[in-house]
Amino acid sequence: MSHGFETLAIHAGQDPEARTGAVIPPIYQTSTYAQDAVGAPRQGYEYSRSGNPTRDALQECLAALEGGRVGLAFASGLAAEDTLLRTVCSPGDHVVIPDDAYGGTYRLFARVAERWGLTYTPAKVSDVDAVRAAIRPETRIVWVETPTNPLLGIADIATLAGVAHEAGALLAVDNTFASPYLQQPLAHGADVVVHSTTKYVGGHSDVVGGALIVADPTLGDELRYHQNAMGAINGPFDAWLTLRGIKTLGVRMDRHCDNAERIAAFLDGHPKVAQVIYPGLPSHPGHEVAAKQMRRFGGMISFRAAGGEEHAVQVCNRARLFVLAESLGGVESLIEHPGRMTHASAAGSPLEVPGDLVRLSVGIETVDDLLADLEQALG
Repeated sequence: MSHGFETLAIHAGQDPEARTGAVIPPIYQTSTYAQDAVGAPRQGYEYSRSGNPTRDALQECLAALEGGRVGLAFASGLAAEDTLLRTVCSPGDHVVIPDDAYGGTYRLFARVAERWGLTYTPAKVSDVDAVRAAIRPETRIVWVETPTNPLLGIADIATLAGVAHEAGALLAVDNTFASPYLQQPLAHGADVVVHSTTKYVGGHSDVVGGALIVADPTLGDELRYHQNAMGAINGPFDAWLTLRGIKTLGVRMDRHCDNAERIAAFLDGHPKVAQVIYPGLPSHPGHEVAAKQMRRFGGMISFRAAGGEEHAVQVCNRARLFVLAESLGGVESLIEHPGRMTHASAAGSPLEVPGDLVRLSVGIETVDDLLADLEQALG
């Protein structure tokens, strides 16, 4: 029997505990497990890096929400990314990456993976021809974010899956900005979905984590082997917190989207805003593609301050209800200056972001209060 998204978020991997009937899966805060005999661990559990029931509950739920066969949870989004790269790629291989991407992702490629012998080429993921031109014979992964961070570019997942597969490469989609509620890349042909579960999946700014979800069980087995061998797993309490956050993902995302649509419209008509970047606006170049592959357009908005970089910094500093902080996707609204904060590592690279850019993570507060705060912050 198939179930809807909200039902899966509450029930997938989360049957009442067998011994007591506890409705919420327990936190198995243990490092090791008693075995019934040598070579006979109970239900396969022998050591918590290799397997933990709380983490398994989270992984089963993540796979269900993304429509995948295998879900794997990690200590952070970057730990998930690193595990994917070292599972699929070898020294001498190549990856196409977005020319607009999370600064930590760029740092992983440019400062860590490149030293290991993995080369990369940035390409505009909203331009199919640009992605195709960046592919080489040794390309193993076409890596996209959609929407991208922080310029909210939109990649056509189905089309790029075809481009990647023609070249013998995998398509990996970082789905952090959209969340599984708004977008399910595997259904459009992607091979791997990547999440920083710190963001919308957890949703409460109280836990760090990451995830990989795949449809191919063979690839899933390879990733699971490396998850254990490399060891960057999340602890049981972190898995439990993330699972708790998932239960309200659908209702939270609806409010995030409601508020973001109001705020984007407000900013779009403001004289001190030079440009609003939000896929839900018809003026956004990726609006039609986003409408095709997303349920709604998300809670992230970027805009360019009419007064330039210093004005953008002042807006960030003057905000009160919007908290000046890195990260995104929590119930509280956040504001940041990407060029000096989350994307500082991309300065001087093809991924450098405009100095006049402000990024908003729109929370679920009363929207009129958020609008009033932006009005005073813009000056």
